[in-house]
Amino acid sequence: MSEADRRARVARLETFAQRAPMAYRVRLALLALLGFGVLGGAVLLALGVSVGLVVVLLAISPILLAKLAKVVWIPVAFGWVVLRALWVRFEPPSGHLLAPGEAPALLAEVERLRRAAKAPKLAGILIDDELNAAAASVPRALGLLGHRHYLVLGLPLMQLLDRQQFASVVAHEFGHFGGGHGRFSGWIHRVRVSWYRVLDGLAGRGAWASGLFERFFRWYAPYFDAYSFVLARQNEYQADAMAARLAGADVAGSALVRVNIGAARLEHEFWPSVVEANRREGEPPRGLQRDMAAALRSRHTDDDARIAQRLTARADVHDTHPSLAQRLQALGVVAGDAAPPERSAAEVLLGDLLPVLEADLSEDWRLRVEDGWRERHRAHALDSDRLGELEGQLVRSPAEVVEHAALIERLHPQVDVVPLYRNAVRVAPDDAFAHYRLGVLLLAQDNRAGIELLHRARMLDPQAADAVNEVLAGFHHRHDELDAFDGVLGDQHALDRRRREAAQARNALSAGDVLLSHGLEGDALQAARTSLAATGKVATAWIVRKRIDGDPDGPPHFLVLVKWRGLVFGEDSALQKVVDALDLPGSWVAFTAPNQRRVAAKVRKTAGAPSYRHGEG
Repeated sequence: MSEADRRARVARLETFAQRAPMAYRVRLALLALLGFGVLGGAVLLALGVSVGLVVVLLAISPILLAKLAKVVWIPVAFGWVVLRALWVRFEPPSGHLLAPGEAPALLAEVERLRRAAKAPKLAGILIDDELNAAAASVPRALGLLGHRHYLVLGLPLMQLLDRQQFASVVAHEFGHFGGGHGRFSGWIHRVRVSWYRVLDGLAGRGAWASGLFERFFRWYAPYFDAYSFVLARQNEYQADAMAARLAGADVAGSALVRVNIGAARLEHEFWPSVVEANRREGEPPRGLQRDMAAALRSRHTDDDARIAQRLTARADVHDTHPSLAQRLQALGVVAGDAAPPERSAAEVLLGDLLPVLEADLSEDWRLRVEDGWRERHRAHALDSDRLGELEGQLVRSPAEVVEHAALIERLHPQVDVVPLYRNAVRVAPDDAFAHYRLGVLLLAQDNRAGIELLHRARMLDPQAADAVNEVLAGFHHRHDELDAFDGVLGDQHALDRRRREAAQARNALSAGDVLLSHGLEGDALQAARTSLAATGKVATAWIVRKRIDGDPDGPPHFLVLVKWRGLVFGEDSALQKVVDALDLPGSWVAFTAPNQRRVAAKVRKTAGAPSYRHGEG
């Protein structure tokens, strides 16, 4: 479905859902049941095919059944993949789980709001390090045994808001629990997750029915996504209405504005300052949450401009949350002055637990990032030394001109590096990286010359296709160039499909494979022979290269036909040892002639003399 078609469909469904909400939900439920029905029917069909094959083969000849046992198991394996996809397991959310009696003021406030919202009882309240809050319903046995409900509260959010604004956020989350939102939306979410999991599972195994499922999903997914997207949008508006009812519309609106200010503050000021600290300091800071709270609760001269910018931003059909302007309009309020609170909700409601949580969450973050922090600090020091060397040279090679531009961009982000990359492209016309970075920077300035540069970068380096498509898609989407956006998405989908097909081809053996001479010479061939000798089990081996049509620029793929020395018990494990021991410049598959006689004959014919004989060399 094109982007224009998706927008039109979502707009029609939003109108339909407002005009006939019950009919809309019934249609969505039926669409979800269709998805589950196809998956469940596939399991029953696969099992039925296997049983039918057993009955037919037994009737013909038990010996024939023994010979074709692997054929009987093919549909069983397919059914197992689908069944596993249907069993979607959801783990409880992570964070600091409040113990009974811990933060009594917070527990009392949450319970007051829960009762007022008529929300279900909570299995727990968790506090994490995100500028967010969430209502999480965790199903038991796919929801057949009910749900456990959790409220997740971000400590930065509590530091940002006052007590009333925080109450409106909690009321909003309880609005998601109420009215069956959690159960119905959770069921819809499980349908989507199940389908993506089954397609991934089938693609990874090269299953015989994956193409059929993919065709159905290409038809089914656009309808289901559009219908479920409208539900998600509705739930956000209804949850905002709950916040307005329990805390007041003005308070709910001011909380939304404060959260947007906080998000912009973290994105544009706080996290960049942490990155800058990484360059100066070899160890991550220990008081991150304390520093973040100070940043969130201060005033900034850019706050008003940032809110004005967010008020003009629109929510597209890929964002389930309405825009800030849409949410304020639904509440019937305008964006007023959202000054920092004199006392934050964290100070009022957490009491003595606040410094403990700040220290614990800061330490958890420090432990998560310390290895990467040290590595980036060392890399920054090396970059600085290398930049000094380049700055001291009177003449630079084309490669050094590109390197110099990249180092300036990394080490001095405040410098306009467009002129440096323009010069790099001029002196190094075949350098893909220089074309890519200049293209990215120009598109960030809405200079369309960047499009041609990105295409040139992809031509110079086909491995850059994913990065190029990501930038182009973002640019065309930002400018509402829907045809161009769809073209980029189509190209990316084609790339992904070819990669899946190439991965399947690397794992498959067929008499129709196009085989070539292995092309190994010198040390590479000797390394392969040494690794085969190290197994102690291989008498003779033939190595050929298989042409992978869907991945011409990928690493070479080899087929290795082995003949054992003496008797081998447990051939699968013996082959796995060969695969593990092999040293080849690419990917490879090892097999024996009795399991693939036609392929083995073709390998011998292509290879000619064996590539390895025990005792030689």
